[in-house]
Amino acid sequence: METIVFDIGETLVRDDRYWASWADWLGVPPHTVSALVGAAVAQGRDRADALRILRPGMDVGEASRARAAAGRGEHLDERDLYPDVRPALAELRALGLRVVVAGDRTVRAGALLRALDLPADLVVTSEEWGVDKPGREFFARVMEVSGASPEATLYVGDHPADDLFPAKSSGMRAAHIRRGPYGHWWADHPDVVETADWRVNALTELPALLGGAGRRRPLTAPPEQASQLEQAAPPEQAPPPEEATSPEEATSPERART
Repeated sequence: METIVFDIGETLVRDDRYWASWADWLGVPPHTVSALVGAAVAQGRDRADALRILRPGMDVGEASRARAAAGRGEHLDERDLYPDVRPALAELRALGLRVVVAGDRTVRAGALLRALDLPADLVVTSEEWGVDKPGREFFARVMEVSGASPEATLYVGDHPADDLFPAKSSGMRAAHIRRGPYGHWWADHPDVVETADWRVNALTELPALLGGAGRRRPLTAPPEQASQLEQAAPPEQAPPPEEATSPEEATSPERART
C-alpha cells in the first residue's frame, strides 16, 4: 500500500459529544438521544432520524445553522479524538505511507481538524469538496488526492454503506474498523466479512499489517486469518424487541446511512 485514507466520524473522532450537544439543544436527556441513535442504526436508518423522532418534521440542516448562530454550533478538539489516532497515523507516516483524512464533515469541522495538527499529509471534508459520501464523486476526489493507484490506496472506515462498499466499488482496498454504533452493529454481517480486505478493532493494528514490503503490495490477510474471515459468521445475538430490526432481518448495511 502507498496511501491510507481515513474516514472521520467514529473512525478518528468520537461522536458522543456531538450527540450530547444535540440533546442539550433539544432539551432532552443525552441517554434518550443515544438510545434513539442506536435504534436507527439497528434498523439501517439515518442516524439523524433520532432527531426527527424527537422533533417531527425538523430540518436538521436548518437546526444546525440555528445552533451555530446561537453560538452553540460544531465543536471539535483533542478530547474528541480516539486515543489511538495520533500514534497510528504517526507510525504509518514513519513507514513511508501517505496519510489522508477525508470524510463527511462540514467546512468548519475541516478547519477544526487541521488546527489539531494531526500527523497527516492532507485533511479535507466532503463539504469543502462539495460532494457527499457514499457518492462516486466523493471517492473520485479521494483518488485525486491519493497520489497512488486505486489498488495501492486503502480507505479505512466504520460504516459499511458509506465507507466500505463505495471504496471497494471505486477500486480501492478497504478496511473496516469495529468502532462506533455502525462499526460494532454491522461488523460481522456477511457482506462486511466478504467485502473488507481487512477488519480491525483499533487503528494501531494497521502499521503492523502494512509495514515492511507489504506496504507496497495489495492488502491481503495471512492464510490462517483469511480462512477465519471466510468462515466468519455474525455472532448470535439476543432477540431484539418486537419493534426492532436485526441485521439478519429486513435490512442490510447497504441501507444504513449516517
